[in-house]
Amino acid sequence: MAANCRRLSGTDYALSATGIAGPTGSSPEKPVGLVYIALATARGTTVKELRLGESLARGEVRDRAAKAALNLLRLELIRS
Repeated sequence: MAANCRRLSGTDYALSATGIAGPTGSSPEKPVGLVYIALATARGTTVKELRLGESLARGEVRDRAAKAALNLLRLELIRS
């Protein structure tokens, strides 16, 4: 998702996130709080799996996922 977003938009960086924020839609294999974030750059795409916890509210899962994605970008910018 991030790599295609970067390609289509012609940007240097692209972030994406997907997962189960809850309160429904979970299964034993995919619990609430399971989130994947990705950062696409010219060097490739980095994907991180986050398990934020089943006890969080939907808004908390979304907030933490967004912060983790932005932190991934921040760390990449520091590296560059």
